[in-house]
Amino acid sequence: MVAIPRTSIRCSRRLLSTLCWIGFHLLGCGGPNLFTLSREPSLPTQIVLPDSPTVAQSRAAELLAEHLGSLTHAEIQIVSDSAPTVAGDILIGLSSRTRQLGVDVDVDALGEDGFILRTVAGRLVLVGGSDKGVIYGASTFLEDHVGFRFYAADAFVPPAVEQLEIPDGLDIVQLPPIEFREDFYRDTWDPAFCEWHKLDRHAEEWGLWVHTFAGLVPPGEHFEAHPEWFAQVAGRRIPNGQLCLTNEGMFQLLVTNLRQRIEAEPEKKYWSVSQNDTHGYCTCDRCAAIDAEQEAHSGALMAFINRVAGEFPTKTISTLAYQYSRKAPKSLRPADNVLVVLAPIELNRSRPVATDPSAATFRAELEDWARITDRLLIWDYVIQFSNLISPFPNLRVLQPNLRYFVDNSAIAHFQQGNREIGGEWAELRAYLIAKLLWNPDADIDWLIDDFLAGYYGAAAAPHLRDYIDTQHDALEASGAGLGIFGNPISASKSYLTPALMATYNAQFDAAEAAVADDELFRKRVRWARQPLYFTWLEQTKTRASDEDGLFERNATGDWQPRAEVLTRVGDFVANAVEQGVTRVHEWHTTPVEYGQRYRAVLERVPVDHLAVGRPLTFTIPFDPKYPADGAATLLDGLHGPVDHSFAWLGWEGKHLEAIIELGPVTPVQSVAVDFLQSIGSWIWLPLQLEVELSTDGVTWEQVGSVQASADEHQGPIFTESFGVEFAPRPASHVRIRATSRQTCPDWHIGADAPAWIFADEIVVQ
Repeated sequence: MVAIPRTSIRCSRRLLSTLCWIGFHLLGCGGPNLFTLSREPSLPTQIVLPDSPTVAQSRAAELLAEHLGSLTHAEIQIVSDSAPTVAGDILIGLSSRTRQLGVDVDVDALGEDGFILRTVAGRLVLVGGSDKGVIYGASTFLEDHVGFRFYAADAFVPPAVEQLEIPDGLDIVQLPPIEFREDFYRDTWDPAFCEWHKLDRHAEEWGLWVHTFAGLVPPGEHFEAHPEWFAQVAGRRIPNGQLCLTNEGMFQLLVTNLRQRIEAEPEKKYWSVSQNDTHGYCTCDRCAAIDAEQEAHSGALMAFINRVAGEFPTKTISTLAYQYSRKAPKSLRPADNVLVVLAPIELNRSRPVATDPSAATFRAELEDWARITDRLLIWDYVIQFSNLISPFPNLRVLQPNLRYFVDNSAIAHFQQGNREIGGEWAELRAYLIAKLLWNPDADIDWLIDDFLAGYYGAAAAPHLRDYIDTQHDALEASGAGLGIFGNPISASKSYLTPALMATYNAQFDAAEAAVADDELFRKRVRWARQPLYFTWLEQTKTRASDEDGLFERNATGDWQPRAEVLTRVGDFVANAVEQGVTRVHEWHTTPVEYGQRYRAVLERVPVDHLAVGRPLTFTIPFDPKYPADGAATLLDGLHGPVDHSFAWLGWEGKHLEAIIELGPVTPVQSVAVDFLQSIGSWIWLPLQLEVELSTDGVTWEQVGSVQASADEHQGPIFTESFGVEFAPRPASHVRIRATSRQTCPDWHIGADAPAWIFADEIVVQ
């Protein structure tokens, strides 16, 4: 890809500033020759193609004819180079006419997606690179110079223009600094939106995407006969880890299988040969020797991938620098047709990667890879996956992160947003990311303001911008981090405090009132408010009985759900269904299921028991990644929802041991603890729970134990109560021990990696 100064990409914005809007006419500021688009029959326009146009050139002509024709209310003819000339010719591609005008373009220098736009002698000339450059030039002209906006798949907005005049001298050259640009949002799957915004889709351009070892060498077919083809871990070969990358027989099979796939889809450009989404890299003598020489576990991987790439010199072979392979090899350089994919899943999203102290390790890894290759793909994450509708103020880091990645050899990007319909600012994020992938130096503040006015209405836009800015300012002032697996509960102490929630709701009140008379804008603003409704519902789950809690006592003193909670659950679900939201959390939970699960939480009314609010100490501390409300989480009378991300405490690779101080000696006859299983998140029920009692906190008596009744393979997410009952006994202290399996079982993708246990309410009766 030919690099281009970023100032060249900005030319179109500078040109717009030299034109002036008068009423509904866009008039040039002078010059002897004007390219003119008008409804006047005396000012005809036609689109001229070369005698043998490419598919892309024909598509660009169709795009221009359709949209420019919609402004002139007349059909714009698409003609060949041999047709008579008119004053308002739009010339696509090089032809005899462009040569007569003295237009000389090195098409090869435009790469695949670059283009030029020029006005010469009253004609508009558009020439593109070898792939879709001419189409991208057409959409750029329509957007930047005519005024069309394609905000979302359901929001294509034409300009209020009756006549367009552009003087000679327009000379725009754009070559994107990013070769592969995927903006992973549902809107971007719309072919027209994708084309307009110059986006790629891996589903169309990649023969294999990621985590492909198991598909290319299936363990179910080969492990029994050839265990030596698979990774040696802790002295034994395992089927659910990685491949043995120095085994010749495995190499030959993989190359044969890959060749068959490539021959079946020869049009596909990219082919991933990459590690499975597991641990378990090979530690055999040969693999370990390469890793030791390269001082990184990517050593054996890169030696192997370079061999594979040598077999397919006309294709791009990609591989992952992921988990154990993130560190670059010391001296091995990826082959010229190798694309290395880095996926920084753990980064903090509240500060730019380039300056965030917590990103120092990733920066070192990225910059080491950039030292040995100029072909990197960054797989970045731009939403809160565990809660797709939750507020996630990361808009200010999108641009600096992209700039930093591009400056460090990232010529390809997969921006993983929301594959589902809906989500917080889904349309805005998809739009912004698309613009930044084409031009990392775009004016993002202008883009945000333009989008808010065009998509939500000019009257609502200032209030929505205030909401965005207030939320981002609050996060920055708090100094808190922002993780893609966070939740509104943890944010209640930073950017989702009660006071801020009141401010945000007032801002949305003002936005809704401003567009009350416009049904479309009013509906969009209401849908944009869903993250605040979701936040209220989620934060309310953590409170049992105060004025903002889940429950209240009725006239007889029994617990019941608060009426406001039931109403808000219903409203949230109804809005989400109306919007067409498909999931509330990544991979699972439709809005209807969310409502059902929320109501199931409301059925589990608070438990009045001996240990509520009592002191609790841990012999083995819980993991700080999931702090919930600390020790109080287990003794607040509330059963946690089926979601480990809040209201549960977790232990990674460790047992749980805790002591409750009941106070004065009192009779105890049962102890029960809730545990959760979610094998997709590497969470298992404990193998066993043991309960002990003491009257002094020194001498202990075991009163019972219970083992898990559910199968370790069982999914999806569920809870199980481990209960021990016994004859009443005096006690001032209760000690529980939950035995973890500590590591994931051999059959699981996380074999030998740490396994979690998650606990919630400890009920002592």
